[in-house]
Amino acid sequence: MTSPTRRTALLCALAAIAATVAPAAPAQSAARTPATGPASALRFGGCPASVPDPPAPERVECGRLSVPLDRNRPRGPRIEIAVSRVRASGTPAERRGILLVNPGGPGGSGLPYAVTKRAKLPESVRRSYDVIGFDPRGVGQSAPVDCGPMGGLFATPGVDPVPIGPTAERAQLASLRDLADDCAAGGGDALPYLSTEETARDMDAIRAALGERRTSFLGVSYGTYLGAAYAAAFPHRTGRMVLDSAVGPWDWYDFDVLQSRALLRQRDTFFAWAAAHADRFRLGDSAAAVRRAYLRVRDRLSADPVDGFGPAEFDRAVYRALGRTERWADLVDGLRTYLRDGSPNGLRPTEDFTGPDSRNYEAANRTVKCADGPGPTPRRIVADIRRTRRLDPQPVLTGMEASTCAYWHHRPARRTPLGSPDAPPVLLVASAHDPVTPIEGARQLRRLLPGSRLVTLDDDYSHGVFASRGNACVDGATARYLVDGAVPAADVRCTGPGLPVPPPTGSAATPQ
Repeated sequence: MTSPTRRTALLCALAAIAATVAPAAPAQSAARTPATGPASALRFGGCPASVPDPPAPERVECGRLSVPLDRNRPRGPRIEIAVSRVRASGTPAERRGILLVNPGGPGGSGLPYAVTKRAKLPESVRRSYDVIGFDPRGVGQSAPVDCGPMGGLFATPGVDPVPIGPTAERAQLASLRDLADDCAAGGGDALPYLSTEETARDMDAIRAALGERRTSFLGVSYGTYLGAAYAAAFPHRTGRMVLDSAVGPWDWYDFDVLQSRALLRQRDTFFAWAAAHADRFRLGDSAAAVRRAYLRVRDRLSADPVDGFGPAEFDRAVYRALGRTERWADLVDGLRTYLRDGSPNGLRPTEDFTGPDSRNYEAANRTVKCADGPGPTPRRIVADIRRTRRLDPQPVLTGMEASTCAYWHHRPARRTPLGSPDAPPVLLVASAHDPVTPIEGARQLRRLLPGSRLVTLDDDYSHGVFASRGNACVDGATARYLVDGAVPAADVRCTGPGLPVPPPTGSAATPQ
């Protein structure tokens, strides 16, 4: 339970500075002020350093929007949502309104995404829409949630994330309980309100503050879940909506289990691919041989971590690499380098997992998932780990964040509503073999969005498709929908790239 002193400090930290929007500044604690109703407009100014500049002559501008922490208490504590905007580059006649964008997570910062994703959009979309980024509540510059040590999650080397035997299973459950306790201490009474449903309401507040009648939206990965929640809450204010790499309409824990099984299939494909290019990678000429090499690396790191890099860090690197095929060559090279000279540096991701941005991401990820619906029981967590290990003794369980919800201090009674028969047709986009958000999620979500269509990139194995994979068929169909409102007469199948051709030894993979 949260102490009275901690609860008072927390509420003071969450109260709004003002009821209007000021230029964005670094995230800050706020003092309690009387609520004066919703902001009527956004005032834009400069952006924090985390937001890059777009190519000249375009420019990005940022602001802050004051909203209630709890929509049922409009005169209670308030938080500020950080918003960014890059205006449409076309003529007034070409403008179609606003396009809110979300990069996924939960926990991904959307403030810089208005610039980075917009740069990849087809020109017709850039000319038609003001692209609006925002940090969802609890993330980045929008009242960031802090779970402190998170049950030792940031310790390096971390504990092996695949428990084997009753003693390790009990230790894993204990760490999940500690993580939930740390989030309760850091987030306290705010935790129930850092949910997808509340973020969808913040999206509508952004729409109203910008004076727009409808919200058009592009969401990737978790962003699809957020978009579907907006369509459920505000079907008549929903404009053109693209849901790319969709999360299905399941409890978060059920989704995490489904993802863990898809990762096993993807890893088998990866082993076979590396074997098919044995002359380049020299890790084995069969999938079984590559798998044995992979397990040798993991076993050695488990027995003797190197410079803080052990099995938890290894699995995290594998999880990241499996989601995008352009990262596969670097992963194989990293495995070979470690077996040759004992250095794990080729396996280390470039981002700092222990840095403040990553810490906020991991805290927000679990906070949102646990605020969105019921969690599993501890008994089920153990049973599912054992079932997955029967499929493969050494799975990748890095994405099982919703396991924490078994011990969450604020357990919601219902799942976030998704989709609506009253919303206009939505365009869903999916990669046929995406292991992070398997295509079954898009198929299931479409049933909640009547009249919607699914654009599938066949023979593709990566996460994130529209304005990401460089596929003219996908990008053309999606751009026509966004610009002209052209809903395809039927689902669209696009020819994908297949598995990649490895780059020559020593060359860098394409950055994404």
